[in-house]
Amino acid sequence: MSDLKQRALDYHAFPRPGKLSVESSKPCTTQSDLSLAYTPGVAEPVREIHRDPANAYRYTNKGNLVAVITDGTAVLGLGDMGALASKPVMEGKAVLFKRFAGIDVFDIEINAPSVEAFIETVVNIAPTFGGINLEDIAAPHCFRIEKELRERLDIPVFHDDQHGTAVIVAAGLLNALELQGKQLNQVNIVFLGAGAAGCACARLLKVMGAQHITMVDRSGVLYGQRDDLHDMNRDLARDTDARTLEDVMPGADVFIGVSAANALAPDLLKLMAAKPIVFALANPDPEILPVQAHAVRDDLIMATGRSDFPNQVNNVLGFPFLFRGALDARARQISIAMQIAASRALAELARLPVPQEVLDAYKLDALEFGKEYIIPKPFDPRLLEHVAGAVARAAVAQA
Repeated sequence: MSDLKQRALDYHAFPRPGKLSVESSKPCTTQSDLSLAYTPGVAEPVREIHRDPANAYRYTNKGNLVAVITDGTAVLGLGDMGALASKPVMEGKAVLFKRFAGIDVFDIEINAPSVEAFIETVVNIAPTFGGINLEDIAAPHCFRIEKELRERLDIPVFHDDQHGTAVIVAAGLLNALELQGKQLNQVNIVFLGAGAAGCACARLLKVMGAQHITMVDRSGVLYGQRDDLHDMNRDLARDTDARTLEDVMPGADVFIGVSAANALAPDLLKLMAAKPIVFALANPDPEILPVQAHAVRDDLIMATGRSDFPNQVNNVLGFPFLFRGALDARARQISIAMQIAASRALAELARLPVPQEVLDAYKLDALEFGKEYIIPKPFDPRLLEHVAGAVARAAVAQA
């Protein structure tokens, strides 16, 4: 058994199983406390909430409570592991919500025989929560699930695998383009991977101004006449004669991979335009390793999904602060405007001088905006105020 495997298992098993616990936020040590916490005193907030449902935000934890919900059909890079096996990941997500944004979480793993059953389950439990974070749900079902829940619920519903990834990708890309002297509305962007994350990233970039995006999946380029397109990716198809990744890489300015390990051959990287940008985000192994990419192109900027390489596209830079801003503003949804606000705030933060405590946390002597620092570090304490604040302001502006 590898050292990492054993340490990971021990971390989850000891000193008690799991990563979460429920702790009371009120004293309950005397008879008087008990009479307030439960009967008869608890009847008073019940009456107030029955009179006006908005009072739930005043008298319960609803306004700071998010549900992290999955069916376990797309767990990390492991695939369909089932609801129960996904629980360690959902608990981990809860820990990140709490650590980075002070948000409480219940993780909920659902065995649902159908998409309809999953949706109805979430709708039925939604009154408990101030927001819903959907997680690790396979495409194309994830698109329908999010869409219907957003339409039926009056609290934010957010599929992090889609939109969280998109927010961080957009932030990093804005800065990479700045450094390479290119404009979003002019560059040719190639996506390898047209699942939940790829489609969401492409749509957000289009709203932000991207004009030239080509999507490629395992069957090739998404073009208008393909007979296997569905409602959730048809809008991203192009009118083109190109059919393969090899057809679209010549002259590309940006490659964004959300696909599989080793899916981008170094020879294809050679075909890209001058000063290319490569986001190889497959986990744990990217579409091309940085050492391979830099060996064939010395003019590129590169990001991956891994913490052991520069420029990690890490969703923890997004979802805690998106929900913090949404909850603080009492928003009914996390809108495109709020997502763009988060992306721009992240991009701006990476351009500011890095405080010493961030350098200490990562054992660095120096760190400044440049090719190996286009995205803030997760332990930057400024993220909460800078990003959550921007999201809240965007929510209020459109209310």
